[in-house]
Amino acid sequence: MVASAIFILDSKGKVLISRNYRGDIPMNAIDVFPRLIQEQEEEGTLTPIIQYEDVTYVFIQFSNLYVVGTTNKNSNVMMITAFMHKICQIFTHYFKELEEESIKDNFVIVYELFDEVMDFGYPQFSDPKILQEYITQESHKLEVQVRPPSTVTNAVSWRSEGLKYRKNEVFLDVIESVNLLVSANGNVLRSEIVGSVKMRVFLSGMPELRLGLNDKILFQNTGRGKSKSVDMEDVKFHQCVRLSRFENDRTISFIPPDGEFELMSYRLNTHVKPLIWIESVIEKHSHSRVEIMVKAKSQFKRRSTANNVEIQIPVPNDADSPKFKTSVGSVKWVPESGHVVWTIKSFPGGKEYLMRAHFGLPSVESDELEGKPPINVKFEIPYFTTSGIQVRYLKIIEKSGYQALPWVRYITQNGDYQLRTA
Repeated sequence: MVASAIFILDSKGKVLISRNYRGDIPMNAIDVFPRLIQEQEEEGTLTPIIQYEDVTYVFIQFSNLYVVGTTNKNSNVMMITAFMHKICQIFTHYFKELEEESIKDNFVIVYELFDEVMDFGYPQFSDPKILQEYITQESHKLEVQVRPPSTVTNAVSWRSEGLKYRKNEVFLDVIESVNLLVSANGNVLRSEIVGSVKMRVFLSGMPELRLGLNDKILFQNTGRGKSKSVDMEDVKFHQCVRLSRFENDRTISFIPPDGEFELMSYRLNTHVKPLIWIESVIEKHSHSRVEIMVKAKSQFKRRSTANNVEIQIPVPNDADSPKFKTSVGSVKWVPESGHVVWTIKSFPGGKEYLMRAHFGLPSVESDELEGKPPINVKFEIPYFTTSGIQVRYLKIIEKSGYQALPWVRYITQNGDYQLRTA
């Protein structure tokens, strides 16, 4: 990655602040950027990468701002884009909200951060927690130069030395979201699992953690042998993970950052059996009223329970006089969104519930529900994963030999979970 300069512009294209890293592109090259944006918007051809003469403009929008990187090299534009998103994350960490006013109010801090996160067009330190140790909100007022912590110069730039906790604990959450689209005739058109392993670490010293997953399920190549295997895609690890160790024996070994972070994320393109199955039947009685019968069935094991289940059923826009009858939960009509919302606080596995909704129809136009939005389902199932991922062990090794408590949770929740009705 080589970025010549980074600019932050307001919504009208006026430069609020900039940093010239290489000096190989005139800084007034940004002057044409607002015009290029406007031209592409009018033509309907706007992309996040614009080339004009010998300059490439790579930009993102954040709140009411444009963050723009310029280059005239054969640079990795995805890295420049990722860096600009990281810059926004750092500024948000410092200022809580990143917008025009927060930039104007914190020019000194912004310049200091610009200088630390990139050098001659190459990214440097980008962990907000470490940066905040020696670039404070009041750093421009200090008379004594703050000495950068050793994290800036050692191999573990994401963790400070000398951390001490009275109670050493590690919390690990495996969270999976299920994206599902089911056709009106019951066929699964699209299904995938998007997962992440999130951690909260409160450990003294400089500990090494070793995490073992049931790799037969997760990491075997599909089609080999008879063992169960799932093709995992888009696996991404936090920078603290030793990738060479993982490639050798599938052990996830790392010195963790302090506090909360995402250790890894993954995606599975696999056939997912709908965890909560919905069937709906619409009975039309002339043009004056309609009755909608909905059956919800939990298709996971009985020992698991889905919490805070919310089923959103579309109804005619001009329906009125609602009447509901349900075997469990509560039902409410949300006319502004054209939905009936059926809420079930606790939905055990292997159960089936019914709901009836009766509406009056004042106009003939309500004779059809064709083209209505699909039924949307929201839920959360604790102690359960759809992919079958499991933590086999989580070892904590620290030279002082203290005892630490690891806590592991599993949660499956809805992502984009839709069932078409017509």
